[in-house]
Amino acid sequence: MAEDNDLTMEDGPSGSKKMIIMIAAVILILLAVAGFFMFSSSSDSADAANADTEVSDSQNQPAEIEPASTGSAMYVTMPRPFTFNVPGTTRDRLVQIKVQLMVRGDNNHELAKRHIPLIEGTLLKAFSTANADDLATVAGKDAVKAKAIKDVQKAVFAVAGSKIIEDVLFTGFVMQ
Repeated sequence: MAEDNDLTMEDGPSGSKKMIIMIAAVILILLAVAGFFMFSSSSDSADAANADTEVSDSQNQPAEIEPASTGSAMYVTMPRPFTFNVPGTTRDRLVQIKVQLMVRGDNNHELAKRHIPLIEGTLLKAFSTANADDLATVAGKDAVKAKAIKDVQKAVFAVAGSKIIEDVLFTGFVMQ
């Protein structure tokens, strides 16, 4: 019977020791996670501080002088995506392209907005001349984009008297 009491006495203290060890392990894990987040966020703020320093350094350097005709880059979003059918070798495909136009300067930005119907018609004509096999490759997309830029510049030049569109950017491209 004395041996039974000894066994119960050992179970009691060892059970509380296990509980203390478990609590200590949970606290250590929580401290490790907290330390990780503290150090990772401080490195992000250090990166941000370095970026701010780089920006201020670049502002102190003299900027390259641009011709007055170029101006800053601005973007004109076409009001709706272009949706059209293109023929393919196995079957016809439906293509949807979202487009933004890059222009330089406020004057060209306003002119591009004023001539959106002309630009939309020209882009749709340029896009619909492609075929599905070409649009499936990067080179084919680049060729269609180059044709679109050339056609839009020609159409707008005929109306406005200058090439106001610098680039045609595909911001969305889906082919089914």
